[in-house]
This record gives sequence, C-alpha cells and structure tokens, in this order.
Amino acid sequence: MVWKGRQRGIFSTWEECAAQVKGFPGAEYRAFPTRQAAERALQGRYQDYIGSAPAVQPWRLASHPPIADSYCVDAACSGNPGRLEYRGVHTASGQEIFHQGPFEHGTNNVGEFLAIVHALAWLQERGLSAPIYSDSETAIAWVKAGRCNTDLAAEERNAPLWALIARAERWLQEHGLTVPLLKWDSEAWGEIPADFNRK
Repeated sequence: MVWKGRQRGIFSTWEECAAQVKGFPGAEYRAFPTRQAAERALQGRYQDYIGSAPAVQPWRLASHPPIADSYCVDAACSGNPGRLEYRGVHTASGQEIFHQGPFEHGTNNVGEFLAIVHALAWLQERGLSAPIYSDSETAIAWVKAGRCNTDLAAEERNAPLWALIARAERWLQEHGLTVPLLKWDSEAWGEIPADFNRK
C-alpha cells in the first residue's frame, strides 16, 4: 500500500505499487499480508511502520514471482572502494545462511562475486540443489566466466579479500557452476531479500 506516491491507496501487486512509487521523491509504501491490515495501516502514519520488516515481501505479490525455494545473495559497500560485507539468505524464509565481513577496501561487485561463489559452495557442502539469485549482472558474468574481473588494486589492507577472491576462483575451476544462477528482477520484485537495507 502507498501512503505517499503518485497515487495513494492499496494495490494488489508489486507492479501496481511500483508504478506509484518508483522515481517519486520521498515515496512512502509497504507490503501487508492482508487487505484488512493494509486498510488499517492506510488510516495510520507511515512513520509508525518504518524500521520494521515488511509483513509481505513485494516479490510474493508479483505476477511472475521468483522461485521461492531458492537462495539469494547481496553485498554492501560503504564507498567504492570501501568497507565491504556480503551475505546469503533463503529467499522464502529470509533466513541468513552466511554473512562475511566487513573487509577493508573492497567493491560491491567483488562482494557480489564472492557471495555467489560462497552460496554455490554452501549448497554443495550440504548436498542441496536450488537456484541462486543475484541482482548484479556483473558478478553473474564473472562467475560464469570463472574469474573476478575487477580493477581493484591488491594492497596490504585488502589482502584478506584478495585471498578470498583467489579461493573463489579456484573453487569455480574445480567445481564450476553447479546450480541455476539467476538475475533478480528488482524492478518487478523489489529489493532482493538478501539486501542490507542501507540505501
């Protein structure tokens, strides 16, 4: 539902909601599990709901949602380069399966690459087979090529990060891409569930 956007009101799909809020300065919106809950919230203030996790993820309302029994990854980097961390979560439950960092002097694309390879290894170690989603076309391309094609300079302060990159590239050489690696459609589904919510 939308408190503040092109049109205020309750919308039944993420696509309808996104049309009201994307590119709208200061948009105020949130998903709710039932129409009744949304109607109650519409009578209240947006400020009463910020800071708590949405009751329903927008992707669940999409006309063509992602595969729920899957995993998704994301990275957060304060600066470019900057302090980097990455994590993976189960898409449907939102349960975090790993969280790495912070690492000094990294980039978002490096974090996304490492997160995908970490998820691949995590699944293989447990004998699981499920799709992995990333919202980074660059990182997906790097993983498919088997190489982290970054311009990031190797320095003493980011040596731990470069050790992880080397390990990830070695893992890809030995194992390859073992499950479907898919692009998260942020426009249709909203933020990827692994997002750090720091924008």
